[in-house]
Amino acid sequence: MRWAENYHLFILGVLAFASAFLGRAARRQRSTGWLRLHITGMGLSYILLLTAFYVDNGKSLPLWKELPPIAYWLLPAAVGLPLIIRALFRHPLVRP
Repeated sequence: MRWAENYHLFILGVLAFASAFLGRAARRQRSTGWLRLHITGMGLSYILLLTAFYVDNGKSLPLWKELPPIAYWLLPAAVGLPLIIRALFRHPLVRP
């Protein structure tokens, strides 16, 4: 393992796990506002996992290798966060 070079992947993995755990716990407990927490936690987990994947493998992928390295960090969030926000406002069980 190359811990010195890949510590950022470990941090992304821990954050993704924590987000997924929060989303799952919200689903299991079903407290007030559980659906918002579930959507946010699971969505953020997916964004963080995609970010880790592209940061690690982006330089080897056909389309992604043409992009600057900062894009590997920002594009998954730029695509995923609007989708999560849209789900939070348009899901029929979340709307008031």
